[in-house]
Amino acid sequence: MIKDQLQGMQEWYNTILYSARTNQQAQEIQDLQNSHTVEYPDGIRAGTHSCGSESTCADVSTTGDLLRLADAVGPSIVVLKTHYDLINNWDYNPTTGTGARLNRLARRHGFLIFEDRKFGDIGNTVQLQYTEGTAKIIEWSHITNVNMIPEKASVDSMAEAAARWRERKRYEVKQIYHLNSKPNEITDGSHGLEAHDEMNIGRKASIVSITTVSQHFEPANSPRSRIDFDIEEEAYPGIDEAPLERGLLILAQMSSAGNFMTRDYTNACVASAREHKQYVMGFISQESLNTDADDDFISMTPGCQLPPENDEEAELEGDGKGQQYNTPGKLVGLGCDVVIVGRGILRADDPKWEAERYRRKAWEAYEERIKA
Repeated sequence: MIKDQLQGMQEWYNTILYSARTNQQAQEIQDLQNSHTVEYPDGIRAGTHSCGSESTCADVSTTGDLLRLADAVGPSIVVLKTHYDLINNWDYNPTTGTGARLNRLARRHGFLIFEDRKFGDIGNTVQLQYTEGTAKIIEWSHITNVNMIPEKASVDSMAEAAARWRERKRYEVKQIYHLNSKPNEITDGSHGLEAHDEMNIGRKASIVSITTVSQHFEPANSPRSRIDFDIEEEAYPGIDEAPLERGLLILAQMSSAGNFMTRDYTNACVASAREHKQYVMGFISQESLNTDADDDFISMTPGCQLPPENDEEAELEGDGKGQQYNTPGKLVGLGCDVVIVGRGILRADDPKWEAERYRRKAWEAYEERIKA
């Protein structure tokens, strides 16, 4: 499952946002994490999710900026959160376009792509928005999310669409391998920004998701090892092939002041997630929502920011537009598995360095949490 892949990558790196996974995806993420030293979100049960990963929010406006950002922060994040409709020159070509190029970077650096679409309409409409249209989000985004206020049927419809897509995709993959007697000759056609040497094989000790910004860098206290590898080898063994699973995050709580998401709404989100555990990997929330013994949903939390490095005791202020900020330490302490970072990284003088700082802080907070 995507969720398992995310957990694996979280332990591998430790800084991500672009987050993605279904319970199966969540399991895939966790398996990746468990293959290394530290356990992460999905393999841990209610109230004990061990994550501390970073997701970067890539809120930029051109394809070039997006790809450069993903390449720079990829090593430090586990999820890259995108808003494709903010990109002025998004290329919709399914094999050579922006989504395809992001996927090559995701496989190289070991992160998942999370399109922060916040679907919010009747079931039939969101199903078509997810699978059809110009963007065909399901083809390139491992994770997406839904606002369940319109109706619960939106989650049911997206789960149905993902299941149909997965079966069709598996058939297509089988056909490709059948037609190619030498599968190892298949290349990804990477070029441009994707065509440079990479390092690092192991588990990602990151719980940072960058909103259209993502990770790479390994701190001294990370369980992930660094090993040189040839450019022809898979950069991240856990996702040697593009994941066929797709994951959904339900928008259960928000970090903005004055939002209308009541406790009854949040409880309804949790109930719907339990009905679709093979597709719903978790929530966008401000705390862990795992209350039953068999709950293993991932909580990804936005509104994460650090004070300036030279004044780490400084008080965090909102952005004047409703957003409220908390440190990685506070969010992870509340049970968050993946912290979502946007402007804190995007506006830094050195986004790559800052992504690693967030990853390190989130990971340290996770280690403190599991000691408690």
